[in-house]
Amino acid sequence: MRLILFNKPFQVMCQFSAHASRPTLADHLSIPDVYPAGRLDADSEGLLLLTDNGKLQHAIAHPDYKQSKTYLVQVEGIPDKNALQRLSGPLDLGDFTTQPCAVKRVEEPDWLWPRNPPIRERLNAPTSWLTIELTEGKNRQVRRMTGAIGFPTLRLIRIAIGPISLQSHPLYPGEWQDLSTNELQIPSFRS
Repeated sequence: MRLILFNKPFQVMCQFSAHASRPTLADHLSIPDVYPAGRLDADSEGLLLLTDNGKLQHAIAHPDYKQSKTYLVQVEGIPDKNALQRLSGPLDLGDFTTQPCAVKRVEEPDWLWPRNPPIRERLNAPTSWLTIELTEGKNRQVRRMTGAIGFPTLRLIRIAIGPISLQSHPLYPGEWQDLSTNELQIPSFRS
């Protein structure tokens, strides 16, 4: 059973098949028969797990297994305590209501790589950084959540999947490494 940790760069599609205008996982990984366990949209960066085992792929990606995902989020504006409480939910997004999540305001990490192209900067619009830890992951959920409380997402980086993080496994965008399934702490998938 193979388990790969990959730091997906900005604008890379979470697929191996060719895309008309953007790079894909195939431009960074030439490992046969592995598939993403979960997704990150092209505008998002950060940790992605890939495996050649369908059951493990399901256990990583499916919300029933409560594998938490932590995101570092740059937002436009500076949310106050009330906005952060609202963001931590449950938050009604129209087509679904989010589960409660952990939200903190943080300083921009000194280890963070520059984004290419850079985030637009406006002198009259300050930005701030948050961490958001979810156990669910609907399409563009974090972006929709910050937008719903009036603080649009400018940059989104997944920094942890369960116990695996950029702190425990430092990787720059486009880098990858093999993992042991034991590191994920999913009891039924001990190797």
